[in-house]
Amino acid sequence: MALAQLIQSSNQLIIHSHFYIYGDAATETLAKQIGNDIAQHWNEPQANILYKHDWYKLIFEVKAVYEPQLKPEDVWYNTDPKLFFFRIEEYSPLDISFVDGIGSNTGFFKLANLLQTSTTAAHEYGHMIGLHHPKDLDIRGAGTPGIMYPRGTLCDPHFQYDASAMAGQKGGTLDPKHRKVLTEDIQQLKLHKLDYDEAGFAVLGDFTSIYHARYLPKE
Repeated sequence: MALAQLIQSSNQLIIHSHFYIYGDAATETLAKQIGNDIAQHWNEPQANILYKHDWYKLIFEVKAVYEPQLKPEDVWYNTDPKLFFFRIEEYSPLDISFVDGIGSNTGFFKLANLLQTSTTAAHEYGHMIGLHHPKDLDIRGAGTPGIMYPRGTLCDPHFQYDASAMAGQKGGTLDPKHRKVLTEDIQQLKLHKLDYDEAGFAVLGDFTSIYHARYLPKE
């Protein structure tokens, strides 16, 4: 989920996304890292969008703040489509980071994932603005992996954890650090098909509004 703003006077299409980070493993440093990582990856293509015969420069305006006092009610009753809420913990019930649905505004980061690579937050952000994992997870010979390819994807050797490993064996799958936001990822968002109002605003996705309590490992 996000708030899109079409500014005709400057030919800009801005995607506003503001994260509130909470949880026992959340910190101001991590919040800043998440905001910077997402903005860097999604702005890297320097994409332009054609909308009704005019070209618009696409800008992802991403902020993230640490909010240790966040209350469940702040998430449940939020009506601002640009606000996202993510809990960060060392333990994840799914053993990975996840969102609460495609086009959602809430989710959960596993700390180790964030520390492993800068593409984790950018990948989950892709889900939040409407993107799925690709269906074909064997991209050997296709070059640079797009941002939405998950762990376990088969890829060219130099994109693997271990370039000398056999494909699909230990070390022989995609190392997430090699993922990039590609032009194809931007195209999949179909931003030119959004229903912009008279003020130039449109909403991607919908509210999930799930506040995640701290999960405890099963004994």
